[in-house]
Amino acid sequence: MAATVAQPPAPAALSSSRSVNAPAASGSHVAHDQRHHRHNHFQPQAAPTNCPRVGALPKTQKFNPDHFKVVRTLGTGTFARVCLVRPSNAPDIPLEQENRGNAEVYALKILRKTEVIRLKQVDHVRHERSILADVAGHPFITSLLASFSDHDCLYMLLDYVPGGELFSYLRKLRRFEESTACFYAAEIVLVLEYLHEHQGGVAYRDLKPENLLLDKDGHIKLVDFGFAKRLGYKDDRPVETYTLCGTPEYLAPEVIQNKGHTTAVDWWALGILIYEFLTGYPPFWHQNPIEIYKQIIGKPLTFPQDPPISEHAKDIVRSFCTVDRSRRLGNLSGGASRVRAHPFFQSINWDDLLSRRRQGPIVPPVRYPGDAQCFETYSEEDGKRDVYTSDMAQKYDQYFADF
Repeated sequence: MAATVAQPPAPAALSSSRSVNAPAASGSHVAHDQRHHRHNHFQPQAAPTNCPRVGALPKTQKFNPDHFKVVRTLGTGTFARVCLVRPSNAPDIPLEQENRGNAEVYALKILRKTEVIRLKQVDHVRHERSILADVAGHPFITSLLASFSDHDCLYMLLDYVPGGELFSYLRKLRRFEESTACFYAAEIVLVLEYLHEHQGGVAYRDLKPENLLLDKDGHIKLVDFGFAKRLGYKDDRPVETYTLCGTPEYLAPEVIQNKGHTTAVDWWALGILIYEFLTGYPPFWHQNPIEIYKQIIGKPLTFPQDPPISEHAKDIVRSFCTVDRSRRLGNLSGGASRVRAHPFFQSINWDDLLSRRRQGPIVPPVRYPGDAQCFETYSEEDGKRDVYTSDMAQKYDQYFADF
């Protein structure tokens, strides 16, 4: 399969009117589909009042905001802003004028403490920080390089992923060829296998094309772990959790019905994602999220006649989008190995894929380190923010002290 050098996604085709309730991750930004709005919805967890539910956070290298200077904003969320940054001692010349390949750039995720507290996201932020530290270095997950805090904000320093959101390329192309969908689905399979089976049952819980960035070689990087949670295991099965979180179009039935959910929700979401890759839209959608929930629970999944979709592709989508999670592909005995053995992935050499021995099918037009043409332009922060008061500090500093 020949790699396609893509043109940068046209910002004019997207609009920033769609709100995102989850914290924006490395380079993720607010976007809008011309054919349908994407909804985000979750029920926030209660604010902690005693001990944090996540233990002491693993150590990372410590910095402070003065170590970096902002180049531009890459994305914004409800209580977070992601900026392209470079070291404060870097030369004061445009990135494109530096020696090619030598510019040192990062994505810095900035979370306002007052908003984290107001939206009852302290636990979610700690989960995200803890899990990102544990999974750093996986070829298809954004790497947390450091975390630190000051009086007002929490900071996560991440590797910069310059290709922009896979969502943008999907909207530009309308839909993906099946070989392209297969390639990116396979990389996601490797990520889910790692999270579920080698990281203590981590459920990601927000899989969608907006949370998949492309690196300069056209490989995915999964970003935004704001809803991720390490569930742990009991009797060799992931422990259930009950928080309603995620994006309505991608929610598994057991989440909607509040029956308790496990890592199996990620396999359901992968089925929805493959469907959207192949058709350009998710199988269940309505302007009212409640109607989406009704469709997910009660409407049979069907495929359009145009574009034509192979039987192998239809079968894997149906196998993932099985309402009874005990029969859902990926949640069966054998786990991800049974997913990798599905005929839909017969063209995939899994060792080559994990080793990144070939370019991805969509190669972003990245010209130099720090090139941000694949991201929309945002107004820079005006510096106004709610004050993190001494009363708030007395109550919540204990949860941020090890950040």
